[in-house]
Amino acid sequence: MKKIKFVAAFVAALAIAAFVLAGCSSGASGSAASSASGSDSASSAAASSSASSGASEGFTLVVGFDAEYPPYGFLDADGNPTGFDIDLAKAVCEKMGWGFEAKPIDWNSKDLELESGNINCIWNGFSTLGRDGQYQFSKPYMLNEQVVVVKADSDIKALADLAGKKVITQAGAPPELILGAEGDMADLGKSFDGGAVQVIPEYNSAFMQLESGAIDAVACDISIAEYQMAAAEGKYVVLDEHLSPDHYAVGFKLGEAETAQAVSDALLALYEDGTVKTLCDKYDDISFDNWVLVD
Repeated sequence: MKKIKFVAAFVAALAIAAFVLAGCSSGASGSAASSASGSDSASSAAASSSASSGASEGFTLVVGFDAEYPPYGFLDADGNPTGFDIDLAKAVCEKMGWGFEAKPIDWNSKDLELESGNINCIWNGFSTLGRDGQYQFSKPYMLNEQVVVVKADSDIKALADLAGKKVITQAGAPPELILGAEGDMADLGKSFDGGAVQVIPEYNSAFMQLESGAIDAVACDISIAEYQMAAAEGKYVVLDEHLSPDHYAVGFKLGEAETAQAVSDALLALYEDGTVKTLCDKYDDISFDNWVLVD
């Protein structure tokens, strides 16, 4: 590269600075309004800024999700990815100008999928509980709780009544940790039939076993419980005593702080422009009151 004399460089720098300032004053608000679909909220502009710093041009968000986790992520009748979190991720990508791909994964292999680069985030009712230091999380966006579901006519009325009962959860889900040997409720887990909570790859099969009487209770997220209860009205109830409070967030590899922040900013913008409310209304088993990412 040829050397540039100091005076010429100084004049060029002043010209560039003037151009940038002019662009900021005349174009930034229009860009933010466009990316927010007509909203002029400051968070939309912040989201666009974070996107450029956290992900390169042409970036595609490849979302790893459990294909049998309604209403957050599942396959529709035609085999297409759908659900609240899938739609939310699409909306984030549209706002940021990113590409989008939803990739069904074996939930037990989610960490391998993330580390190998087959996906670049986990977004599917992904609990933060017990996962500190394992992922770079976005800001929590949805309130969650870990609960126990039993049949409506069950004699199980409290957590203590689970002693000697068959209790099941999804492998790798928070209840397995909470009720495991090192968990906060290890003594409760040890009281179950077999001395531990049983695990299964996905929750639909767990609820089939509950319905058939093969097991006595399912430990799961409150959102999963509400979905299953709505699908089989009057068949199941949630115990009044819950296992643990919890939140959902988007999980990235450790070190992906800028991309995680970009997603957080976009989620806030989607809350402010009404997209989140629209999606909660679409998936009526998800309460808008449980959204926690607000300005």
